[in-house]
Amino acid sequence: MATIEDVAKLAGLSRTTVSRVINNHPYVSEQKKQLVLDAMNELGYVPNSSARSLRSQKTEMIAVIIPRVMNPFFGQLVESLEIAASEYHYQLIVCQTLYSAKKELDYLNLLKTKQVDGVILTTLLNDWKQIEPFLEYGPIVLCNEYEERANIPTVHMDQQYGGYVATKHLIDAGHKRIAYCCGNVKSNVTKERENGFKQAHEESGLTVDNRLVFRNVFTFEDGKKVLNEILQLNEMPTAIFTGSDEVAAGVIAEAKKFGIDVPNELSVVGFDNQDITELIDPMITTVHQPVKEMAHKAMQVMMDKIKFKNYLEKETYQLPLSLIIRNSTI
Repeated sequence: MATIEDVAKLAGLSRTTVSRVINNHPYVSEQKKQLVLDAMNELGYVPNSSARSLRSQKTEMIAVIIPRVMNPFFGQLVESLEIAASEYHYQLIVCQTLYSAKKELDYLNLLKTKQVDGVILTTLLNDWKQIEPFLEYGPIVLCNEYEERANIPTVHMDQQYGGYVATKHLIDAGHKRIAYCCGNVKSNVTKERENGFKQAHEESGLTVDNRLVFRNVFTFEDGKKVLNEILQLNEMPTAIFTGSDEVAAGVIAEAKKFGIDVPNELSVVGFDNQDITELIDPMITTVHQPVKEMAHKAMQVMMDKIKFKNYLEKETYQLPLSLIIRNSTI
C-alpha cells in the first residue's frame, strides 16, 4: 500500500508539500499540486480521512434530518442537498425521524459528539428550547421549516402565500365548499399554509367548514382514506386542496375507483410540483416549490457557518412559490 512518502518521492517534492496539498493548504503552487495529484493517481494513494479530520477538527459530513425518505418532496430535497454538499467536497448523512421527536434529538447528538460538522433541519418536532442547546457544538440551519424564536439561518418558502394562491384558484373557479388536508399539525409550515387557506376564504366571504379539514395526512394511502371519509358526508365538497402531490394522487386514484369525475365532480389541487403530478391522469394542478434553489442556498449558508463559526446569527431567506394549473381543476 502506497504511503505519503512514496507520493513525495515520485513527485520529487517534500513530505510537507504533499501533506499541504492533501489538506488544501492555500500556499502551494498549481504546478506542485498537479505533481502531487499525478503521483497519487499513479500510486493509487488515498489520504487517511480520519487522520485529516482529527487534524482539521472537521468531518466534512453534514446531517440532514427529514421526516420521511419516501415522501417525494423530501426525497428531492435530500438529492438537491447532496448535490450541493458535493460541490463543497462534503458528504450528506440522511437521518429519518418518521415524525418521532425523540429521534430528532438523537440525531442532533451527532453534532454534540462531533460526528458531523453541521445539521440541516427540515422539520421541527421538538420545542425550540430543546434544540437551542445543541448550537454550542456546531451550526444548525433550518431548511423548509422555520421558527420565529430560532436565532439561526432559515431558508424557506412563503407557505401562507402557497396556501392562499391554491385556495383562491379554486374559489375563483366557483367552488364554495372546499376540503383541506394538512400534515404535521405542530409544524409552522402547516400552520402558515392553513392560514393561507383561511385567508382566501375570508377575502371571499366564505366560511371554512371544519368537518372538511383533515389533519396528519401525509401519504398516497392517506389520500385514499380522506376520499372515503368525504364520501360519508351528507354534503360533499366540490374541491379539495391536499397540501401534497402524493396525497392528491391518492385522492384521485380513489375517486376513479368510485366513478367520481376529476375535475368535473371534484377538483383537486396538490402541493410541491413533484413528477407524479404529470404521471397521473388527470395531471395535477399544484403549487411549485423551488426545492433545488432552497437546497443550494441552505448548503451555502451552512458552509459559511462552518467557516466563520458564527452559529448564533438569525438570517432569513424566503423563496417564492407559484401555482401551476393542470387538468385536475376547473
